[in-house]
Amino acid sequence: MTSHVDARPVTVITGGGRGIGAAIAERLAADGHDLLLTYRERADEAERVADGCRAAGARVELLQVDLADLDAAAQVVPEAVRRFGRVTGLVNNAGITGRIGPFLDGSIEESELVFRINVLAPMVLCRAAIAHMATDHGGAGGAIVNISSGAATHGAPDTYIPYAASKAAVNIMSVGLAKEFASAGVRVNTVSPGTTRTEIHAAAGRPNAPEERAAGIPMRRPGEPHEIAGAVAWLLSADASYTTGADIRVSGGK
Repeated sequence: MTSHVDARPVTVITGGGRGIGAAIAERLAADGHDLLLTYRERADEAERVADGCRAAGARVELLQVDLADLDAAAQVVPEAVRRFGRVTGLVNNAGITGRIGPFLDGSIEESELVFRINVLAPMVLCRAAIAHMATDHGGAGGAIVNISSGAATHGAPDTYIPYAASKAAVNIMSVGLAKEFASAGVRVNTVSPGTTRTEIHAAAGRPNAPEERAAGIPMRRPGEPHEIAGAVAWLLSADASYTTGADIRVSGGK
């Protein structure tokens, strides 16, 4: 007999302790998901997000991990399975932009780190999640949402071309995975935010970037994290059961 707890979806969210990841966690908790949230630092903030999700009725586990360590990244999904018994969803949200500025001012070392965190870590996590979920591997199916960026299609000149390139790689990886594993019950989609009001811009050296870019956005404002979370929640829901290989652009019209 399946218990109420066993019937709840279990979703892994990388970078779930703040920003867009925290908003996704809060939305999914409200929608009835149990959660494993990864974070790299600022454990107090991650714990506050977890407490808020628990107050909404979710079981929540936290896992500190540096996703630049690909061996550590490979253990995230197995650890979630160990703690919850199964995983039904994965949101690859954690990412970095690198320093904002002209292409020639950046270093190849920084670009390598951007690709390690933004592309290779999600690839490792997708491998683990699909191996667990795929029906032809004994799984029960599931869904993956990879957080991309509007920059993947416009290239982000003078801003962060390596970041844009990394997100373009995420997009095409997601399309390939969606096609390869559709018959095995695993849906893979992307959500591409436009400029959103989070700390990622401060980490890149331009804390006022959302406001600076507002004039170039048709809606004349940056997005808010909860506006991204709604698209992710839909892709993980039964309402999106026939949706795979899609990209939902949440960018204020840009």
